[in-house]
Amino acid sequence: MSGEPPTPLPTPRPPWWGWAAGAALLAVLATVVLRRAEGARFAALAQQAQPLWLAAGLLLQAATYGCAAAVWNRALRPIGSALPLAGLVPLGLAKLFADQALPSAGLSGTVLVVRALRRRGVARGDAVAAMLAGLISFYAAYALAVTTALAVLWWRGELHPLLLAAATLFAAVAAGVPLALWWLRERAQPQPPAWLRRVPGARQALAAIAEAPREGVFGPRLAAETVGLQLGVFLLDAATLAAMLRAVATPVAPDVVFASFVVASLVATLAWVPGGLGTFEGTCIGMLHVHGVPLEAAAAATLLLRGLSFWLPMAPGLWVARREMRAEPEPPTALAQRR
Repeated sequence: MSGEPPTPLPTPRPPWWGWAAGAALLAVLATVVLRRAEGARFAALAQQAQPLWLAAGLLLQAATYGCAAAVWNRALRPIGSALPLAGLVPLGLAKLFADQALPSAGLSGTVLVVRALRRRGVARGDAVAAMLAGLISFYAAYALAVTTALAVLWWRGELHPLLLAAATLFAAVAAGVPLALWWLRERAQPQPPAWLRRVPGARQALAAIAEAPREGVFGPRLAAETVGLQLGVFLLDAATLAAMLRAVATPVAPDVVFASFVVASLVATLAWVPGGLGTFEGTCIGMLHVHGVPLEAAAAATLLLRGLSFWLPMAPGLWVARREMRAEPEPPTALAQRR
């Protein structure tokens, strides 16, 4: 690696109109649910949620950040730049905030990952390699989760053509975005096409990917382990939803919970609204209600899940993300100078 400091990458900013649209969708959803449900019963369910199940949900969400940190820890290990797992957990929290605040199918947090790893003394090329391993494994795990959810719904005879269409569109996004970035990188094209420039964080991700080492960064063993860790995040999130349903005294079959969570995540990803506001809640409540969960319980459990997975980490995620995204030169450590 050259000793010259690289040009600082700009930080993508979340569009205000996206948050406004999400807030409006959430308000409409709340109005519809409260009109159709028994308001008093909904309030009682939310207020009388069992504390032990809420605590279980907190622990499950904490484990998701551990899985995210383990992905980078595992990706850095073969190239001699491994960092302590505990030190990477805040990075998982910051990336979650970046991806939630700026809808980009996982791209908006890539610049944050590279910069945060460099701040920890990792050489730029190694940081980009770890970011690529995380990005590819995320899409692979997401595709596996969607496929499993579709299989569950097909087995239950509930696979709607509209859902198949949404899954097809997601498959195009999941395969197209990373392939397009890699294709542009291989051809040394600094200016992404117009359609890709509309994806928040794509330009910054491409600038980072240009620094990726030419040798392979995603071998079979690394792929299996990182995809497994990313899939663990989906399973832990679905388990959190199951815990929230039990918190409101409404246990639901695990396959229904998993399918409901993944389909809601799929719709939220395609809707391109920050944090999936309104779209995730509406889809999750609808999926659970279709499978026999009372509307009040479905709404209470979904909102409790969102409180733990989205709103509660928002403030600390913002603080960590701001700290990690400070434009600082690469630290002159042994790791950074190794190349």
